[in-house]
Amino acid sequence: MTAISERHVIDSVADALHFISYYHPQDFIRALSAAWQTEESPAARDAMTQILVNSRMAAIGHRPICQDTGVANITARIGVKARLDWDRPLQEIVDDAVRRAYLADENPLRASVVADPFGRRANTRDNAPAMLHVEMVAGDRVEFDVSAKGGGSENKTKFAVLNPSASVADWVVETVEKMGAGWCPPGILGIGIGGSVDKAMVMAKQSLNEPIDATELRARGASTAEEELRLELIDRINALGIGAQGLGGMTTVLDVKVRSFPTHAASLPVALVPNCAATRHVHFALDGSGPARLSPPDLSDWPDLDFRDAWKDARRVDLDGLTRSDIATWKPGESLLLSGHLLTGRDAAHRRIEQMMAVGQPLPVEFRDRAIYYVGPVDPVRDEVVGPAGPTTSTRMDRYSDMMLDALGVSVMIGKAERGDATVEAIARNGAAYLIAVGGAAYLVSQAIREARVVAFDDLGMEAIHEFVVRDMPVTVAVDARGDAVHRSGPLRWRRQA
Repeated sequence: MTAISERHVIDSVADALHFISYYHPQDFIRALSAAWQTEESPAARDAMTQILVNSRMAAIGHRPICQDTGVANITARIGVKARLDWDRPLQEIVDDAVRRAYLADENPLRASVVADPFGRRANTRDNAPAMLHVEMVAGDRVEFDVSAKGGGSENKTKFAVLNPSASVADWVVETVEKMGAGWCPPGILGIGIGGSVDKAMVMAKQSLNEPIDATELRARGASTAEEELRLELIDRINALGIGAQGLGGMTTVLDVKVRSFPTHAASLPVALVPNCAATRHVHFALDGSGPARLSPPDLSDWPDLDFRDAWKDARRVDLDGLTRSDIATWKPGESLLLSGHLLTGRDAAHRRIEQMMAVGQPLPVEFRDRAIYYVGPVDPVRDEVVGPAGPTTSTRMDRYSDMMLDALGVSVMIGKAERGDATVEAIARNGAAYLIAVGGAAYLVSQAIREARVVAFDDLGMEAIHEFVVRDMPVTVAVDARGDAVHRSGPLRWRRQA
């Protein structure tokens, strides 16, 4: 039997990370397409349309589905009889693959990993290290699950140790209802029940690599307690009315995966890990014959959609001539097409601004009456102005809302997911507005960006402040100048009894 070499692993993992950056799994596309066909909420249906159009564009263009190309999450299952020709720990080998993938010239992926997580949080610039789990199993092969997990969904991970008599289903439904839209639904939830704290978390995350088969399960009926729980959770969560992007709708989850393991008599550990609309994973096995060969999906799996049909009646907005009086006419849920200049800024840029203001330093950018887009774009290639540039979760910027709105005079904020109560109040107090772009439609959004340049904090990498010139960038009014929020009204409208 031929040995499995380090080179086989590096080539395969690096190729897999590129593969999943621009190819959704086929089962996800089929499930989302089916949900799109039955969706009754116009806002949610439009969001799904953009996700599907973006997905097909990314597959054709071989560019990332989402600007958050994620942290590499890798599970290796090593057969006890496998012949390995390795001189180094698997972590080092896999990290070499991550570096190669994320620094590749033809499709650079965004480096999001920071070292010293409780200190300087300096970007590693190559997205290493990977989050690696290794298991010993029967057989003579090495199997890999390679996934890329974005921060928006990862940040919504939840864990609890329940009383043994507690209802897991009730805890999951209550938790999802409170999670908001920051995990970027519609997607998949992984649930790990039992074991220990770490075992439950690993089970939940690994279950996200399983095929989406909720429709098949419902057709044949549940045969285990785990399958019964899956069906109950799918029905109850979708009945919450959260919908695509939290706008209110029929489908919040496409599937729920459940794994369980024996646990202590006094404990009931439960982990919940969501996977967003940029679900990305692939499975392959190495047997010594060479690197893995990954088969591209068939483009016929994607529906032939054009999101522009849904946006033909959208209001066009000139950002360069925008006034507070104009903003006051916008309505929650209204579709806008933005043109003109806007600034970008994420966590690190906001923190830098706060530090400079605290010591009286002049800021390098004027924010008054400007629009700011919460985004960390992928680097451009070939003739691109900018790489995929979808929104990040806006909730993380809530702590800076008073600074940006009251002190600096920002008039429009653009991101994804809901805002907290204090931020909504600040928006209304300033006659400003909060708009959302569709998470999971980063390549589509980038087509509206016609010029891009870094204007401040270049050392922050993808978190530097850019100035974009956009033309017909599609967004939805999420919070208007009066403080009315679509993330509150939408789910309430579509909530139903499970």
